[in-house]
Amino acid sequence: MQDTLERYLPERAVSLSMELIKENSVHLKIVNQRVTRHGDYRRMPNGSHQITVNATLNKYRFLITLVHEIAHLVAFEKYGRKIKPHGLEWKRTFQYLMLPFLRPEVFPTNLLPMLARHFRNPKASSDTDAGLSLALKQFDVQDSGKSYVFELPHGSVFRIYNGKLFQKKNKRVKRYECVEVATGRVYLFQPNAEVELIKD
Repeated sequence: MQDTLERYLPERAVSLSMELIKENSVHLKIVNQRVTRHGDYRRMPNGSHQITVNATLNKYRFLITLVHEIAHLVAFEKYGRKIKPHGLEWKRTFQYLMLPFLRPEVFPTNLLPMLARHFRNPKASSDTDAGLSLALKQFDVQDSGKSYVFELPHGSVFRIYNGKLFQKKNKRVKRYECVEVATGRVYLFQPNAEVELIKD
């Protein structure tokens, strides 16, 4: 397991991550890219704990996702199954588990202030924190055919991962209104959503 983790995590995070995995009897599965999620946690029918994390994540996002999912397990075990999945108990658990990793030996120094801000009140997904999400994306393997919604000109048409086409409209407080071309329905997109520009 250690050899596998060394391929996916920052070097100085491997031993701490191994401890968390062993301590909580986690069965870790590293899976192919799933567009709708970075990872998930499931309690299996036999009582074991399975966590899956996307293999395509960069090492910093992989670490955050792994700890995020372990926090679900720990929070459910400590507070019971009736808590909200991303409620106060999970937030506190995630903060506590993440704290030993928030160091310059693990994360690049330019990410640390953003991570500190994010972990004051962690969200259900690091993608909803647009600043942190964009900062983390600089460490991804670049996909030259992708753009971010906030970069597109007003009125431009773009395609998302499932092939649906949208036209970018006005910005609300944080997100952008986008109209699905086929149905005319309005959806809200995060500014850091990755899309494929069709025409501007």
